Amino acid sequence: MRPRSSIAAFVLIALGVLFLLSNLGVVPHIGALLAKWWPAILIAVGVGLLFRRS
Repeated sequence: MRPRSSIAAFVLIALGVLFLLSNLGVVPHIGALLAKWWPAILIAVGVGLLFRRS
């Protein structure tokens, strides 16, 4: 597994978690431009990248 692709996957997962927590009201609102399910999509893409590489 290439470290660069793992880092990209973890960055996507972290961004997704951050945006999801924002939508749930756990952290301050990040922005009105993102739809409610974009965080979940980012997390799914990141997890997919991790499993595809291994």
